[in-house]
Amino acid sequence: MTSHERKSTVAQDLARLHALLPQAMLPDARWAIQRLDQARHRYERGQQVDRVVAEVATRLQASIAVVARRAATSLTIAYPEQLPVAQRRDDILAALRDHRVVVLTGETGSGKTTQLPKLLWEAGYGRRGMIAMTQPRRVAAIAMAARIREEMVTAAEVVAH
Repeated sequence: MTSHERKSTVAQDLARLHALLPQAMLPDARWAIQRLDQARHRYERGQQVDRVVAEVATRLQASIAVVARRAATSLTIAYPEQLPVAQRRDDILAALRDHRVVVLTGETGSGKTTQLPKLLWEAGYGRRGMIAMTQPRRVAAIAMAARIREEMVTAAEVVAH
Protein backbone atom coordinates (compact mmCIF):
# COMPACT_ATOMS: atom_id res chain seq x y z
CA MET A 1 0.00 0.00 0.00
CA THR A 2 1.40 3.37 -0.96
CA SER A 3 1.76 6.23 1.49
CA HIS A 4 -1.08 8.08 -0.21
CA GLU A 5 -3.37 5.03 -0.04
CA ARG A 6 -2.51 4.56 3.65
CA LYS A 7 -3.36 8.21 4.42
CA SER A 8 -6.66 7.82 2.62
CA THR A 9 -7.47 4.65 4.59
CA VAL A 10 -6.68 6.28 7.95
CA ALA A 11 -8.78 9.32 7.06
CA GLN A 12 -11.66 7.03 6.07
CA ASP A 13 -11.33 5.05 9.31
CA LEU A 14 -11.43 8.22 11.40
CA ALA A 15 -14.45 9.53 9.47
CA ARG A 16 -16.25 6.17 9.79
CA LEU A 17 -15.70 6.12 13.55
CA HIS A 18 -16.90 9.72 13.91
CA ALA A 19 -20.07 8.72 12.05
CA LEU A 20 -20.74 6.00 14.66
CA LEU A 21 -20.68 8.39 17.63
CA PRO A 22 -24.45 9.19 17.64
CA GLN A 23 -25.20 5.48 18.01
CA ALA A 24 -22.97 4.91 21.06
CA MET A 25 -23.53 5.40 24.77
CA LEU A 26 -22.90 9.05 25.65
CA PRO A 27 -19.90 8.42 27.95
CA ASP A 28 -18.30 6.21 25.28
CA ALA A 29 -18.97 8.81 22.58
CA ARG A 30 -17.28 11.51 24.67
CA TRP A 31 -14.30 9.22 25.28
CA ALA A 32 -14.10 8.33 21.58
CA ILE A 33 -14.14 11.99 20.52
CA GLN A 34 -11.09 12.65 22.67
CA ARG A 35 -9.27 9.56 21.41
CA LEU A 36 -10.10 10.31 17.78
CA ASP A 37 -8.85 13.88 18.16
CA GLN A 38 -5.62 12.53 19.65
CA ALA A 39 -5.33 10.07 16.77
CA ARG A 40 -5.87 12.81 14.21
CA HIS A 41 -3.16 14.96 15.78
CA ARG A 42 -0.75 12.03 15.93
CA TYR A 43 -1.55 11.14 12.34
CA GLU A 44 -0.87 14.73 11.23
CA ARG A 45 2.56 14.48 12.90
CA GLY A 46 3.27 11.26 10.99
CA GLN A 47 2.85 8.90 13.93
CA GLN A 48 1.12 5.51 13.82
CA VAL A 49 -2.52 5.50 14.90
CA ASP A 50 -3.60 1.95 14.02
CA ARG A 51 -3.75 0.81 17.65
CA VAL A 52 -5.80 3.84 18.73
CA VAL A 53 -8.20 3.43 15.80
CA ALA A 54 -8.65 -0.27 16.64
CA GLU A 55 -9.22 0.53 20.33
CA VAL A 56 -11.86 3.14 19.51
CA ALA A 57 -13.56 0.84 17.00
CA THR A 58 -13.77 -1.99 19.53
CA ARG A 59 -15.20 0.19 22.28
CA LEU A 60 -17.71 1.88 19.97
CA GLN A 61 -18.92 -1.49 18.63
CA ALA A 62 -19.50 -2.74 22.19
CA SER A 63 -21.23 0.52 23.13
CA ILE A 64 -23.50 0.43 20.09
CA ALA A 65 -24.46 -3.13 21.01
CA VAL A 66 -25.51 -1.93 24.48
CA VAL A 67 -27.66 0.83 22.95
CA ALA A 68 -29.25 -1.68 20.56
CA ARG A 69 -29.95 -4.09 23.41
CA ARG A 70 -31.56 -1.32 25.46
CA ALA A 71 -33.65 -0.16 22.51
CA ALA A 72 -34.80 -3.72 21.83
CA THR A 73 -35.86 -4.31 25.44
CA SER A 74 -39.61 -4.47 25.36
CA LEU A 75 -41.06 -3.02 28.53
CA THR A 76 -44.59 -3.01 29.82
CA ILE A 77 -44.89 0.17 31.82
CA ALA A 78 -47.70 0.55 34.33
CA TYR A 79 -48.88 4.02 35.29
CA PRO A 80 -51.18 4.05 38.35
CA GLU A 81 -54.15 6.10 37.16
CA GLN A 82 -54.77 7.70 40.56
CA LEU A 83 -51.46 9.63 40.43
CA PRO A 84 -51.71 13.16 39.00
CA VAL A 85 -48.39 12.78 37.13
CA ALA A 86 -49.72 9.65 35.41
CA GLN A 87 -52.93 11.50 34.51
CA ARG A 88 -50.84 14.19 32.75
CA ARG A 89 -48.66 11.61 30.97
CA ASP A 90 -49.32 12.88 27.44
CA ASP A 91 -48.65 16.51 28.45
CA ILE A 92 -45.37 15.57 30.14
CA LEU A 93 -44.23 13.44 27.19
CA ALA A 94 -45.00 16.35 24.85
CA ALA A 95 -43.02 18.73 27.06
CA LEU A 96 -40.07 16.32 27.12
CA ARG A 97 -40.22 16.05 23.35
CA ASP A 98 -40.59 19.77 22.68
CA HIS A 99 -38.33 21.36 25.29
CA ARG A 100 -34.72 20.99 26.32
CA VAL A 101 -35.47 21.73 29.99
CA VAL A 102 -38.63 20.68 31.80
CA VAL A 103 -39.44 21.52 35.41
CA LEU A 104 -42.08 19.26 36.91
CA THR A 105 -43.71 20.39 40.14
CA GLY A 106 -46.49 18.79 42.10
CA GLU A 107 -47.78 17.96 45.53
CA THR A 108 -46.16 15.31 47.70
CA GLY A 109 -47.49 11.93 46.57
CA SER A 110 -48.38 13.10 43.06
CA GLY A 111 -46.02 10.56 41.45
CA LYS A 112 -43.11 12.82 40.45
CA THR A 113 -40.43 10.53 41.84
CA THR A 114 -41.81 7.20 40.69
CA GLN A 115 -43.46 8.13 37.41
CA LEU A 116 -40.94 10.57 35.90
CA PRO A 117 -38.18 7.96 35.32
CA LYS A 118 -40.70 5.82 33.44
CA LEU A 119 -41.85 8.80 31.38
CA LEU A 120 -38.22 9.64 30.58
CA TRP A 121 -37.64 6.04 29.42
CA GLU A 122 -40.80 6.16 27.32
CA ALA A 123 -39.62 9.45 25.78
CA GLY A 124 -36.39 7.76 24.65
CA TYR A 125 -34.02 8.83 27.38
CA GLY A 126 -31.83 6.19 28.99
CA ARG A 127 -30.99 4.36 25.76
CA ARG A 128 -27.60 6.11 25.34
CA GLY A 129 -27.04 7.00 28.98
CA MET A 130 -28.59 6.70 32.39
CA ILE A 131 -31.63 8.21 34.00
CA ALA A 132 -30.40 9.23 37.43
CA MET A 133 -32.70 10.14 40.29
CA THR A 134 -31.54 11.32 43.68
CA GLN A 135 -33.00 10.84 47.12
CA PRO A 136 -31.68 12.31 50.36
CA ARG A 137 -31.81 8.97 52.19
CA ARG A 138 -30.78 5.44 51.23
CA VAL A 139 -34.08 3.87 52.36
CA ALA A 140 -36.04 6.27 50.15
CA ALA A 141 -33.76 5.55 47.18
CA ILE A 142 -34.13 1.79 47.58
CA ALA A 143 -37.90 2.04 47.95
CA MET A 144 -38.14 4.29 44.87
CA ALA A 145 -36.04 1.88 42.78
CA ALA A 146 -38.12 -1.11 43.90
CA ARG A 147 -41.37 0.68 43.05
CA ILE A 148 -40.16 1.70 39.58
CA ARG A 149 -38.85 -1.83 38.93
CA GLU A 150 -42.28 -3.27 39.81
CA GLU A 151 -43.98 -0.87 37.41
CA MET A 152 -41.57 -1.53 34.51
CA VAL A 153 -41.68 -5.16 33.51
CA THR A 154 -39.75 -6.62 30.59
CA ALA A 155 -41.52 -8.87 28.10
CA ALA A 156 -39.41 -11.81 29.35
CA GLU A 157 -40.67 -11.26 32.90
CA VAL A 158 -44.30 -11.14 31.69
CA VAL A 159 -43.85 -14.49 29.92
CA ALA A 160 -42.18 -16.03 32.98
CA HIS A 161 -45.09 -15.15 35.28
